[in-house]
Amino acid sequence: MRLTEDFYRQRATELAPLLLGKLLCRSENGKTTKLRITETECYFGEDDTACHAHKGKTPRTQIMYEQGGRAYIYLCYGIHSLLNIVTGDEGFPEAVLIRGTAEYSGPARLTKALNITTALNGIDLASSDILWLEDDGFKCGYKTAKRVGIDYADPKDRDILWRFIAL
Repeated sequence: MRLTEDFYRQRATELAPLLLGKLLCRSENGKTTKLRITETECYFGEDDTACHAHKGKTPRTQIMYEQGGRAYIYLCYGIHSLLNIVTGDEGFPEAVLIRGTAEYSGPARLTKALNITTALNGIDLASSDILWLEDDGFKCGYKTAKRVGIDYADPKDRDILWRFIAL
């Protein structure tokens, strides 16, 4: 079953572990690929110094301020597209980074394999026939860990356990 708008309106801190086990679906050239999400990471508001929206709304982060359910896709190091799911209510910037699936470890490997590029930034995951998420009832446990690649953030934000890994 496709995830609905209501599902995405949850806070990033609540949604990140709930995305584990869900299916990331990508349709391209008449072929649909479905991969099970195994790792996520959440970013929560302007007070989170690891969050792109930490310094406020910009053209790049505008999508994070929209209602949950949109794809926030940006370039990391100018070469790797990374997929985030915007969550929560309009006006509060929060998102969940999809870090990996059962088939692909690492957010850049995943987006490269599925040809997820910045051209898909802003797409509505609840209604898109190109990129969406599904729940097939699969359940899994998880462990938490520190987020990865945020050395620039304040120590309090580097140490928070907002990375979720399926067991």
